[in-house]
Amino acid sequence: MSALAPIDFSLTRAPTPLGGTRSDAADQRAELREAAQAFEAVLLRQMLASARKTDFGGNDLFEGSDDTFTEMRDERFADLTAKSGQLGFADAIERQLERFLPAQPEPEDKG
Repeated sequence: MSALAPIDFSLTRAPTPLGGTRSDAADQRAELREAAQAFEAVLLRQMLASARKTDFGGNDLFEGSDDTFTEMRDERFADLTAKSGQLGFADAIERQLERFLPAQPEPEDKG
């Protein structure tokens, strides 16, 4: 019996995209930024949903209001807040993950 080779679980290898070719570094950074903002929006939606479930024991001013409208408003708020960068979750996520992207070429000095 031979020993099994160790499995490489590192994230240093860039995955090959399904059904396409690799895009350049700028496109990958833009995609990473977009994904980080979308993840921040998901986090904000979950935070807002949890906050709305809290019962402070009083009469709710908007009791019986349309829950769908409330969800839509929360989604819009989360999307706008994530795109504004005010909370900084997307920036932190992007900084952590950008080290796995290919290095951007240095601009040539034309002087």
